[in-house]
Amino acid sequence: MNNPFANLARRGLFLFDPEAAHGLSIKALKTGLVPSCPRGQDMRLAQTVAGLVFPNPIGMAAGYDKNAEVPEALLKIGFGFTEIGTVTPRPQSGNDKPRIFRLVEDEAVINRLGFNNEGHGAALARLKACSRDALIGVNIGANKDSADRIGDYVSGIHTFYAVAKYFTANISSPNTPGLRDLQARESLATLLSAVLAARDEEASRSNRRVPVFLKIAPDLTEEGMDDIAAEALAQDLDGLIVSNTTLSRDGLKDQAQAKEAGGLSGKPLFEKSTAVLARMRKRVGPDLPIIGVGGVSSAETAAEKIRAGADLVQLYSCMVYEGPALPGRIVRGLSDLCDREGLTSIRDLRDSRLDYWAERKV
Repeated sequence: MNNPFANLARRGLFLFDPEAAHGLSIKALKTGLVPSCPRGQDMRLAQTVAGLVFPNPIGMAAGYDKNAEVPEALLKIGFGFTEIGTVTPRPQSGNDKPRIFRLVEDEAVINRLGFNNEGHGAALARLKACSRDALIGVNIGANKDSADRIGDYVSGIHTFYAVAKYFTANISSPNTPGLRDLQARESLATLLSAVLAARDEEASRSNRRVPVFLKIAPDLTEEGMDDIAAEALAQDLDGLIVSNTTLSRDGLKDQAQAKEAGGLSGKPLFEKSTAVLARMRKRVGPDLPIIGVGGVSSAETAAEKIRAGADLVQLYSCMVYEGPALPGRIVRGLSDLCDREGLTSIRDLRDSRLDYWAERKV
């Protein structure tokens, strides 16, 4: 981030606790203080994935706009799509503060938020006020104290069906005890069967089929990846999102903050998440859509996700360090890459380094 004004803004935000700084950034987007990115459409970046047309492949990942406060503002700063949530049926406060930690030397973040959000009702009211054309996904989860976690996911499908462009079932956060257990094959089969049945029920009523994605962790074993791939294909899932935060602390410079519990995101997640992405692409074949997430901080890292097998790319934590101009810079950089390499579509990059990343030891 070489812009002196952007550097000054970052230093100012870093004077605040990370969670307070996050709140200030939401307010800035609400009030229009964050400049919009000119939306000159480069058709080489447009993608049709799971039946949806994305103007560019760069999305805001879930976790930033938990309560659907600024989805349209995010689209105005360069994102091709955005994902709200994770949202649970009932409001919940999440884990005790402090629960977000910056690892500045590593350009990383550790969080243990615990699905803090205002619940289905608040998010739904805001989404109803958004343009029907806005490409907004809804990331659904379960309340920490839920007696029926699968029922919470089903409730999310029914509640948001009229306003969601796609759904993400988030079973990969490390900050809700037992949630990642839903990635085990038997539990996953039960979850996907229930969620997809709810989607099909709503689709038959509305004559509109909303895609469902599954967001997985980067800390899976080879057997765990086998199970998820098998269920994704058997259940006719619409796609995968690879990946959520990691529990690994390998290679970090800031060893003091590294001791904090929670999921790690940002630049150190790039290699691990990209390798898992490629391994999942190998398992599910060329047709199942995959959204690549983890450590995306530039046009080149976004392009590398695509080379490793991603159809679309999401980011979040790297904006903490690169600022709100990051999505616009990445989109422009991808256009420049298409120019340099003579690409007719950014999709031409897909899988071009699949073997390299699938074999990478991380």
